[in-house]
Amino acid sequence: MQNRFSYALRAGTALAFALTALAMTTAGSAAGERVASLYAGPPTERAIYAAVGDATRAPIGWVEFCIEYKNECTARPSAPRDIVLTNKAWDDLVKVNNWVNETIKPVTDMEHWGVVERWNLGEDGRGDCEDYALLKRKMLIQAGWPREALLMTVVRDKKGEGHAVLTVKTNRGEYILDNQEAEVLDWTRTGYKFVKRQSQVDQNTWIALGEPRGAPATVSAR
Repeated sequence: MQNRFSYALRAGTALAFALTALAMTTAGSAAGERVASLYAGPPTERAIYAAVGDATRAPIGWVEFCIEYKNECTARPSAPRDIVLTNKAWDDLVKVNNWVNETIKPVTDMEHWGVVERWNLGEDGRGDCEDYALLKRKMLIQAGWPREALLMTVVRDKKGEGHAVLTVKTNRGEYILDNQEAEVLDWTRTGYKFVKRQSQVDQNTWIALGEPRGAPATVSAR
């Protein structure tokens, strides 16, 4: 698995690999029926967006990640863009979320690296919350999704502990890809306290998050 996994990342075919692998591992099984039930299409509730505040300090894990994975952090500032959440986009989002959650073995940074915090892409098939989120982000970017809509996000989970997820900004709201939750959820349904995330304009700028707001008058296209 590790060799195939590493090849998919290097070759830039991770999304196609994930969709094929997921179809092979779930076809004809009870698990496949459960996963397929998530592909009925994107939710239709009224879009609610997190209120963004002032710039704040980037997590040290992101800063160190950018030293190790320089190419992942060199994009120039650009205009914000949201995903147009079609049925196809929703299906791909759910499949990537499932594939990464099922493929990466959960392990703490202390167990994995002997340090309290290290962000990476889980090339060896192991990682913790931010590694799941970073890999999902990379796979979706490789598949052509705009970086500006895929935002690394720091939250407090239901236990009040620090946790990292991937926020996907869409014309139907903001959805969370999470290794603690099998389903892709609207951010307001996670039960998390949202602390900060990457700016849509500049991925190396992080912004504080506040109370939710309604949908804007216009949203940008993919």
